[in-house]
Amino acid sequence: MTTGLDGVIAAQTRLSHVDGERGRLILRGYELEQLARSWSFEEVVALLWQGLVSYPHDLPAALAQARIAAWARFAPLLPYLEGMSAIEGMRFLLATVPDQPAEATALLGSAGVAMAAAIRQAQGQAALAPEPGLGHAADLLRMLRGRPGNTAEVRAFEIYLVAAVDHGLNASTFTARVVASTGAGLASAVVAALGALKGPLHGGAPGPVLDMLDAIGTAPAAEAWVDAAIARGERLMGFGHRIYRVRDPRADVLKAAVGTLHGGRIALAEAVEQAGLKALARHKPGRRLDINTEFYTALLLEALDIPRAGFTPVFAAARTAGWIAHACEQQQTGRLLRPASEYIGPWPQAYQPDKVL
Repeated sequence: MTTGLDGVIAAQTRLSHVDGERGRLILRGYELEQLARSWSFEEVVALLWQGLVSYPHDLPAALAQARIAAWARFAPLLPYLEGMSAIEGMRFLLATVPDQPAEATALLGSAGVAMAAAIRQAQGQAALAPEPGLGHAADLLRMLRGRPGNTAEVRAFEIYLVAAVDHGLNASTFTARVVASTGAGLASAVVAALGALKGPLHGGAPGPVLDMLDAIGTAPAAEAWVDAAIARGERLMGFGHRIYRVRDPRADVLKAAVGTLHGGRIALAEAVEQAGLKALARHKPGRRLDINTEFYTALLLEALDIPRAGFTPVFAAARTAGWIAHACEQQQTGRLLRPASEYIGPWPQAYQPDKVL
């Protein structure tokens, strides 16, 4: 019996392929590394949406207008975010977007504005309106931090958005496809996916990586700290992945992006990475546990001055493009996703499942 649906094929997709044995991520025929080198976020979104989603020819301009329209919708609602976490505030704002006539570009723009506004509100800061002359990555980073990014910062943030845009049939993407299969609409699919992402087993790992680095403190202390943590049976945050049996390809893309930024804790992170890999090889021989995307995601977002409580909403703003693509792909099948279950509870005395009464 497969309790977690591991290995069960629940959908056919043209969008992304996760090769866990060889550490490869393919997005519509392209290696992630190819896209991260030079593609803009809008170009990657257009690639994912090709043949699935109707969007204007000038997607950057359309997304800019979508952000402006989203701000007009969300600004009067911001006082209601009082007391909510950033991810809860983002969920609240997106839940106000109607399924009809919601369309993909408007929904992706709304996700970005909702993310930035909810993070700032949760930090006790005033949310900022979009600037239509900026690209999506540059505008989201400005709305998040309250100041524009320089060329290196915007490109690093854009690489993060590209690396996060889609990743096979993970829990939130599967949720989006299930909801889309009912005909509920794109906005409902995205809000449901966001609810799945909120769970710490799916979307909550990058922040604790920084907590671990805080506890270690300095590079010379890394080896002893890691050995002690493993001896206590604790999990090393940012190591291991449910799918990848080798290094997560997103980790190297994000590590390279962190390296373009000034400051940060890259030396400490590299020391912890090496200490962790050596310790895990000793304590868990025969089991390959390598760095995953959360490890250098944490370093990158911290270097960009994004608060830890905002890491999951930022991820959601990028992954919304993938959720939309999967939802539309599922809708094209015209098939309701309805898996079967095996009943293992007690039977009534007068009922015998192996007999016709």
